[in-house]
Amino acid sequence: MAFSEFRPLDENSLIAYIKATPSLSSEISDSYDGLEIKEVGDGNLNFVYIVVAPSGSFVIKQALPYIRCIGESWPMTKERAYFEAVALKEHGGLCPQHVPQVYHFDRTMSLIGMRYLEPPHIILRKGLIAGIQYPLLAEHMSEYMARTLFYTSLLFRSTTEHKRAVAEFCGNVELCRLTEQVVFSDPYKVSEYNRWTSPYLDRDADAVREDNVLKLEVAELKSKFCERAQALIHGDLHTGSVMVTHDSTQVIDPEFAFYGPMGFDIGAFIGNLILAFFAQDGHAGQGNDRKIYKEWLLRTIEDTWNLFHQKFTALWDENKNGSGEAYLPAIYNNPELQKIVQEKYMKELFHDTLGFGAAKMIRRIVGVAHVEDFESIKEANIRAGCERRALELAKTLLKKRRDFVSIGEVISAMKQVQS
Repeated sequence: MAFSEFRPLDENSLIAYIKATPSLSSEISDSYDGLEIKEVGDGNLNFVYIVVAPSGSFVIKQALPYIRCIGESWPMTKERAYFEAVALKEHGGLCPQHVPQVYHFDRTMSLIGMRYLEPPHIILRKGLIAGIQYPLLAEHMSEYMARTLFYTSLLFRSTTEHKRAVAEFCGNVELCRLTEQVVFSDPYKVSEYNRWTSPYLDRDADAVREDNVLKLEVAELKSKFCERAQALIHGDLHTGSVMVTHDSTQVIDPEFAFYGPMGFDIGAFIGNLILAFFAQDGHAGQGNDRKIYKEWLLRTIEDTWNLFHQKFTALWDENKNGSGEAYLPAIYNNPELQKIVQEKYMKELFHDTLGFGAAKMIRRIVGVAHVEDFESIKEANIRAGCERRALELAKTLLKKRRDFVSIGEVISAMKQVQS
């Protein structure tokens, strides 16, 4: 075999690789005339090639043994490609309409071949910056989260199945450690990788590092993240990990996947929508104050949680007499008790969602990796104003998350900070 050991592919060696791989060459009907290859890996970690032929197309994603945006000084296991492939297949089986199909996986080469999400699919984050409304976004994302989280939890599975799956994903330890560092540690201490819109946010960054209550709350969330194997989570479910058109929503890039707290996924997605909301003032221009768009974003945030709640509890009701071992039907055997159990579970999940979402927001403002929603605002003082409002809300959500009873109250808090 020509590729018996790992090596990063370039365009020429990629063609040789495709020719030697039937599951890929068949996707383009073995025709190499008019084949186009484009490297589009603008992410932090990987090479990504789009391969388009007259008769078909796919994407090749190859993991590198270091963090691409920093270089070889920050090594990173290329084994993450294995966990990404397994998660794509697992989540794809549970929610095929919102996860791209995997055609090929090569563990030696840390390489995945999968469906190319052709134009007009774009990264959701870019659509939100451009002020595009996606009427089905809340519907689709709530469906994806409800199905992938419910069916990989003990509400559906036996403890034996669950432990076996947890054990497999425990191997994705390096990417979990990266999250532990950049989400739960770095923003709360002096770290060489932290940055923020200086000098405007210097005092805000200091305040985060000096806030004892914030640190205690973050410690609690970190221990949940490290210790709670609740479901197979995507692990990095922000608006840059979703590709959209008007009527399609596809979740990509689950290389951080592991068995963790459900609220980490839901919070990451909702937290990034909240960041998009606070960034809108920086993108408003003459003739478009983004007011209507901000209202759409608020509705989408509210709908995402409410629809998730509805769908998740519906799956639970449908499967309450199934093989799930969290609440055995012989014990939780009357409607009143089932209702109490469900309400308690969903309340805790809501508070987890707010806490993790807030932690993800804070790290995007004073940590290492920022978001284009803010970064693309040219004037630093305007950008800092948007970021400060987002930071203020995030600190409130993190510290007082248990005081919020509904997503509607979160929306009210957002409006208050914004005004």
